[in-house]
Amino acid sequence: MSSDDAWIGDAQPYLAARRDGEEDAWSSEAAAHGRRGAQELLAVQEVEGPSVVREFLQIEPGQLTVVRRRLILLDGAPIELADSYYPPSVARGTALATKGKIRGGAISLLATLGFIPEDGPLEDVAAAIAAPDQCAALQLKPGTPVLVLTRFTRSTANEPIEVSVMTMTRHLQYRQWKATS
Repeated sequence: MSSDDAWIGDAQPYLAARRDGEEDAWSSEAAAHGRRGAQELLAVQEVEGPSVVREFLQIEPGQLTVVRRRLILLDGAPIELADSYYPPSVARGTALATKGKIRGGAISLLATLGFIPEDGPLEDVAAAIAAPDQCAALQLKPGTPVLVLTRFTRSTANEPIEVSVMTMTRHLQYRQWKATS
C-alpha cells in the first residue's frame, strides 16, 4: 500500500468481539475500501518474548509467552507482520495456543474467557529498518524502513491480556478509538 491509497485506520474493530459469521476486522476494513484483506497464520509458539512484552504481561525472564505470528495481505500482497503475545495463564489450553484459525478471532475468544479488552489500549509507534527475515516475508529490499505499531491491551479488570507487534510497510493514518456512553 502506498501513501497514495492510504486510508484512516480505526483500532476499535480490532478490539471488539466479532459476531458469529462476521469476517475478521482486517478483511472488513479492506473490503470497505474496495480491497481484499487476508491473513496467513505463520506460527503459534511458546517463546520468551521481547523484554517489553514480558514486562507488560508480567512474565519473568526465562518464562514463556504464547505468540501467534501472522502475515497480513492486501490484494494478495504482504504488507504487515503481526505477532500477538499472550500470557501463558490466559492462552494455554485454549485455541490461542493451537495452530489454526480462531472462529471470531482472538479478541472474541478472550471475551468468551472473561477477558474483555479495555476501551483505550496503549499504542506505541516507531520506525525501524526491516530485519532480514522481515524483508524476506514482506518482499522488501534490505535497508527498507518499516513502521512498528505495538499495542498493549489490558482487560476491563486491568489484567494484561495481549501485546501485538505489527511491522508495516504501509502508510498509516490512524484514529484512536474512544468509547461512547
